[in-house]
Amino acid sequence: MQIHATADVDSSASLGEDVEIGARAYVGPGAVIGDHCSIGRGSYIAENTQLGENNILYPYVVLGTPPQDMKYHGEETRLVVGDSNVFREFLTINRGTANGEGETRIGDRNFFMISSHVGHDCIVEDETIMVNNVQLGGHCHVEEGAKLMGAAAVNPFVTVGKMAYVGGMTRVVRDVPPFMIMEGNPAKVRGVNEIGLRRAGYEQDKIDRLAEVYKKIYRTRELNRSKIFERIESRDETIEEVRYLVQFLQRSLEGKHGRYRESLRGD
Repeated sequence: MQIHATADVDSSASLGEDVEIGARAYVGPGAVIGDHCSIGRGSYIAENTQLGENNILYPYVVLGTPPQDMKYHGEETRLVVGDSNVFREFLTINRGTANGEGETRIGDRNFFMISSHVGHDCIVEDETIMVNNVQLGGHCHVEEGAKLMGAAAVNPFVTVGKMAYVGGMTRVVRDVPPFMIMEGNPAKVRGVNEIGLRRAGYEQDKIDRLAEVYKKIYRTRELNRSKIFERIESRDETIEEVRYLVQFLQRSLEGKHGRYRESLRGD
């Protein structure tokens, strides 16, 4: 264990094996730092923040500070982080609110680039990438393998689907379908994330089937989405990825403004 002489580690914090804490870093009350974590110079780990193993924090990362929510009045909430994440300089992640589920959750093997922000009560699954200055509003859900390019701004309660790609500087106000590319302002679904899917090891026949379904949903004059979904689901050869895409889109219709998580929203 290496703790710089100028670091400030609260006596109630728990530190795992082989933890490195840099100059002028701060670890607050009740924080839990897993084995083999590296906390860079000037980083700030607030109270009730839990880090798993092998996380790397570059200088001036801020994790677990209070939510930026006018309804928050000091309730005890948490930030829970999994394993093997990379947090680049000036990243900020807020802990949860009592009005949400009480915690913000980060999974494993995510890469957060410079000055990105994850708001209160967000869920970020595994192996996502958020490029410089990506901004997630509160209560967002980013599913496994999603990629958000620089300066994308995501409205609160939006879900970014599995293996989706969000273009740089995109204003995202509704759910982003899994396996698709969304970009622009206003944001639109532009096609299947073929390159990302190939890199992730998806078979070409699955990618081709998703491309067919994309055309049936987004390149048609049919306005009744329910009928389109019924026709797609009726095909015997419908693959798991297509079923998930259709289910995702159906859920999005349940919430206000195309955001499924709005339907889960408390008062």
